[in-house]
Amino acid sequence: MHRDQPVDVAIIGAGPAGLTAAYQLTKLGYSVTVIEKDPTYVGGISRTVEKDGFRFDIGGHRFFSKSKEVVDLWNELLPDDFIERPRMSRIYYEGKFYSYPLRAFEALRNLGIWRSTLCMASYARWKLRPHKEVKSFEQWVVNQFGHKLYSIFFKTYTEKVWGMPCGEMSADWAAQRIKGLSLGGAVLDGIKRSLGLNKRRNDGMAVKSLLETFRYPRQGPGMMWDAARDRVVEGGNRVEMATSLHQLSHDAATGRWRVAVQRDGEIRTLNAGHVISSAPMRELAGRIHPLPETLPLALDLRYRDFLTVALMIKADDLFPDNWIYVHDPRVKVGRVQNFRSWSPEMVPDPTLACVGLEYFCFEGDGIWSSSDADLVALATAELATLGLCDPASVVGGEVVRQEKAYPVYDDAYRANVDAMRAELETRYDTLHLVGRNGMHRYNNQDHAMMTAMLTVRNIVAGERIYDIWAVNEDAEYHEAGHDSEQAALSSVRHVPKRLAA
Repeated sequence: MHRDQPVDVAIIGAGPAGLTAAYQLTKLGYSVTVIEKDPTYVGGISRTVEKDGFRFDIGGHRFFSKSKEVVDLWNELLPDDFIERPRMSRIYYEGKFYSYPLRAFEALRNLGIWRSTLCMASYARWKLRPHKEVKSFEQWVVNQFGHKLYSIFFKTYTEKVWGMPCGEMSADWAAQRIKGLSLGGAVLDGIKRSLGLNKRRNDGMAVKSLLETFRYPRQGPGMMWDAARDRVVEGGNRVEMATSLHQLSHDAATGRWRVAVQRDGEIRTLNAGHVISSAPMRELAGRIHPLPETLPLALDLRYRDFLTVALMIKADDLFPDNWIYVHDPRVKVGRVQNFRSWSPEMVPDPTLACVGLEYFCFEGDGIWSSSDADLVALATAELATLGLCDPASVVGGEVVRQEKAYPVYDDAYRANVDAMRAELETRYDTLHLVGRNGMHRYNNQDHAMMTAMLTVRNIVAGERIYDIWAVNEDAEYHEAGHDSEQAALSSVRHVPKRLAA
């Protein structure tokens, strides 16, 4: 083991939160070292994986935010590389496509008069006699839209994503996730669009679910984080790839951190004044020395994982959408992306289409543990089942796995997170948790960036003048109080949790 030169800040993880902090600290003249366990890519969940000129966006990242500070930083990092893209997403159900946002006449034609009548009758029935005590996701959606529409447009896809029955999911997630969208409003909006009467552009400042256009880096979201890494390095700091956290210990005598990191079997130590961690709370807890008392609670935190099977197909684009939500119980795929619809530069060969089939899973289960060859075969067969392509036209495939994509919110998660946060903040005022996995919160990219921005301000101030745990889901915060005390607008972006027995 050997010791590096001391740095002002060591940052664990080169995702949106870690690199935002590193970039801003670099501009302020701080010495920074970022460690990233991935050997190739920065950006975390927002990285862009490249294979033979094909680029894959892991999950799909639309660049819009209500936070001016976040948008300004995006523009600063990529001043010339954003393109404006149309938002087009549809739902696939029983061999037919349904536009989202809803187009009333199209939905009527696809469902047919009889089924449409049943949908409206079901809607009326549940409005007249709703579930009185709403506990589950299923009950909440049925009350809002009727059972028939729930079974068509909500049930199958939601259960694929979260791996549990809708009847066992808590209702609070539905209220947050589908907020601002009512059946009446969607139908009225759809009629106006069908008749060409809705001229008002929706840029996401109204109902996010009805967003019409978005900005996108021309070669995928990874461009943003490659640019941030390059600026950090150009500023004289380091971003070390294929390097993982081995142990983190605090020296009470000096007030500094010993950050033991591992690369190629070799362990060395960074000496840092502050540590910013975007590593999963469960992993961080096991690497702090001495071990925190809340380690058992941290180990109880769980995650939902995710993988993309990208297929190269000898054909024109299979569909014009950014992605299609698959509401078909015959297949395991939850969503299908068309990478060229995100940006023409994502696909280098004009004679090939490239689509990404997204599978939601738990690390170690049957899907996750399948070989890449088996997953490519599965994705090819499922595209054929959906009628989207001839299997003989598939000429290549690539699998990209993403562990810990979604923090799981079960009955114990909040108490576990609060207890670990309280212990670490009480013991270490120079250890800062940021980002989605660092805070075990289902943050969007812009939300994760804002937690990093406010953490940088706390470091500069020498005290926690901002409560990053109260940044809201739109990456906004409100300044309040007096003197230097400032607080954020509290709001948590929910994921569904299982109902208590």
